[in-house]
Amino acid sequence: MCGINGILSRLPLEERRNAVSAMNKALAHRGPDNEGLFEDEFLTLGHRRLSIIDLSPAGNQPMSTADKRYTIIYNGELYNFRELKAELKDYPFKTNTDTEVTLAAYAKWGKDCLAKFNGMYAFAIWDTQKKALFLARDRLGIKPLYYFRNEKHFVFSSEMRALLASNLLQKKIDRTSLLDYLKYQTVHAPQTIIKDVKMLEPGHYITYCENNFEKKCYWEISEFNHTSINSKNYGEIKKDVRELFFNSVKKRLVADVPFGAFLSGGIDSSAIVGAMSEVSDNQIKTFSVVFQEEQFSEAKFSKQIAEKFNTEHCEIRLQPHDFLELLPNALKAMDHPSGDGPNTYVVSKVTKEAGITMALSGLGGDELFCGYDIFTRSVKLQSQKWLQTTPLPLRKLAGTLLKTLSPSVRSHKIADLLMLQKFEFQSFYPQYRHVLLNGQIQSLFNCEEETATIPWLYAGNSFPFLSQVSVAEITSYMQNVLLRDTDQMSMAHALEVRVPFLDHELVEYILAVPDKSKFPVTPKKMLIDSLGDLLPSEVVNRPKMGFTFPWEHWMKNELREFCESRINSLSQRNLLNETGLKKHWNSFLKGDKRVTWSRVWPLVVLENWMLKNDIEA
Repeated sequence: MCGINGILSRLPLEERRNAVSAMNKALAHRGPDNEGLFEDEFLTLGHRRLSIIDLSPAGNQPMSTADKRYTIIYNGELYNFRELKAELKDYPFKTNTDTEVTLAAYAKWGKDCLAKFNGMYAFAIWDTQKKALFLARDRLGIKPLYYFRNEKHFVFSSEMRALLASNLLQKKIDRTSLLDYLKYQTVHAPQTIIKDVKMLEPGHYITYCENNFEKKCYWEISEFNHTSINSKNYGEIKKDVRELFFNSVKKRLVADVPFGAFLSGGIDSSAIVGAMSEVSDNQIKTFSVVFQEEQFSEAKFSKQIAEKFNTEHCEIRLQPHDFLELLPNALKAMDHPSGDGPNTYVVSKVTKEAGITMALSGLGGDELFCGYDIFTRSVKLQSQKWLQTTPLPLRKLAGTLLKTLSPSVRSHKIADLLMLQKFEFQSFYPQYRHVLLNGQIQSLFNCEEETATIPWLYAGNSFPFLSQVSVAEITSYMQNVLLRDTDQMSMAHALEVRVPFLDHELVEYILAVPDKSKFPVTPKKMLIDSLGDLLPSEVVNRPKMGFTFPWEHWMKNELREFCESRINSLSQRNLLNETGLKKHWNSFLKGDKRVTWSRVWPLVVLENWMLKNDIEA
């Protein structure tokens, strides 16, 4: 895993070099093993390396073909690089890296090489002959790629902080994206919180040649269809799922550094550890964060899995105050503001300190296998279209009564749902995903701007209903919160995280499975059935757990001064309504059930991020 930077511009060579060197410095945490630069007439590329495969200096980047026509900077892992290398017999390989295989594949097949890749990646290739730049991002958006362009410059990087370090763009908030952030505690690609900075969408590539900018999609989550699955019985589907899952795990065990797995003791992480133990000849190292509070601790279950699969298990015991002490550094590591992330920072830190450079994670299991309550709730709401025939004034009255009798987040969300014109998934899902309530957004935001069209509203229309929910979860919260936070918080410690559930072949198959085979009668039933007796019943049937840090207490006590100063600072920026913002904060302090800590914290994070990065309103 690495960090990549580049500037295509008619700036003098020395100015470009200084800018890219500053960008490289901003990404030093992503690649502590090596730094490199490449320069051409109008282009400068920069790279920071975290060595995972072929640790020798021969794997340093930027890397060029033997004829010097193509040069690559690469961030990610190509899991099928050995198979592709066998196809590229005519290429004079000098390393054992997946980077060189990516370069050779592009030299032979051009953009069509993307269809052959299985992995997580963001890379750029410069064609010195055509003076053309090619950039691509993996199908599921596991690795990030940001860019900025105007009439003078095209600048790109693995992180926004590096773009800002170039000093070639204005550090200004995008107001439309701010509304997106208020609603969803994040900003959906291709937009970002910074004006004119974009995030390349998953499954897309860019070509830039002679000032011609072209962006195209090479893999769309809604454009494939395994119609043959409809003819399969449940037994055949289970067999396919097991094979795809085990293959995905096996592909992700190729590394020349110490690796392990996050093990919470839940179904997803336990399934990954179980599969790792079956496909690997080596003892697996597992890591669990556990707590003293027995009612919250998952230590019992993670230990049981570790013993079953004979892993080298490490328990990392944390107290709430340990987390609190690490919070300032977690916020400092945040590249793009988010309502989430510090948990991943802490887990990644202690895992890296245990000597691990690469870890497998169970991220994606809930989205694929109906693990969230949004799946059952959506099915229920979809079946209640009769509410549409109820007169709107009557529904409005019912919502008002509910909010009056039970003033809570839940009652207000139900009231908002009752006001919908249509009870269809595309209508109620965004309301479900809102962090701030509609009334709270109206009291905070200073103008009537609307968010840009969000693709996850319609991307999964051709799929079975439960898969439509999966697509919405994957392309909204997972890609724009979970994956982004995982990348920025793990790479803050130079730890690579691989996600077997997001193998695109597994994703394509699961999304095509009919609802009848994966309806969540019990959590993740199809995954559990497909694994057979791999997991013990105690783990499969365990109650839902998870330690909740005392955020509300902290924000009213230990973190109050910090939070209050950020809220006051934000209120002076003319971004949000000052009166509404201070009222929102005071309502939280007074214990208003409609203003929980999670509806205040993203505002604190936003202002803290703006202060740290010197962002203008």
